[in-house]
Amino acid sequence: MRRVILNADDFGYDPAVSRGIEQAMRDGVVSSTTMMVNTPHSEEAATRAKGLSIGLHLNLARWRSVSRPSHEFVEAQAHALEAAFVEAETLAQLDRLQALVGRAATHIDVHKHLHTVPAVLSGLARAAKARGLPVRSIDAAMRAALTALGVRTNDVFIGDAGKSAWWTKEQFAQVVQSLPAEGVVELMCHPGFAPSQVTSGYSGQREVELATFCARESKALLEARGVMFEPWS
Repeated sequence: MRRVILNADDFGYDPAVSRGIEQAMRDGVVSSTTMMVNTPHSEEAATRAKGLSIGLHLNLARWRSVSRPSHEFVEAQAHALEAAFVEAETLAQLDRLQALVGRAATHIDVHKHLHTVPAVLSGLARAAKARGLPVRSIDAAMRAALTALGVRTNDVFIGDAGKSAWWTKEQFAQVVQSLPAEGVVELMCHPGFAPSQVTSGYSGQREVELATFCARESKALLEARGVMFEPWS
């Protein structure tokens, strides 16, 4: 059996990004999003959340901690985070998400994939197991570690973000036509409008992805291939 999830990262990162993600979900083919809850724009994003499938985009790279507000996150210092702190912070961010949108998160992934740091993965896994939530794995080693810790995860991960837009219409068609036949497949994406308040290296690229996921031909391709994107559950 196969389940395919198309998840948009960064809901709550910037108002223009959140607006674009909402459009990609309501008018396009994106089936799920993950929300940052410790940004200056998280509350604005929450006003757009009605009816959307929303997980937690655990943010340990930027802005302030939810569990320890005096602590300012810096991406380069992620290697120094302790597992116990990450566990507490994950639980606090999950609670913050529920308070903002009025329902529990569907799953967890991590901004900048900082759960490649062993202590971050350990603390995150403990929090996820306590809440019964799946966690995105980005490679075989992480997948094996999460499974060994009793945390549900995806079997396949596809997606990236770089200098060029990753999800062009051509790339999307290629991936859809070569999806594995079995397992939970998560496609990571970053649609949106170019950020209006936050400086980001992935800016105009988001608009390319948004156009891809809202395109008539993308919807037609899914229908022709019998592919239906689902939310995490």
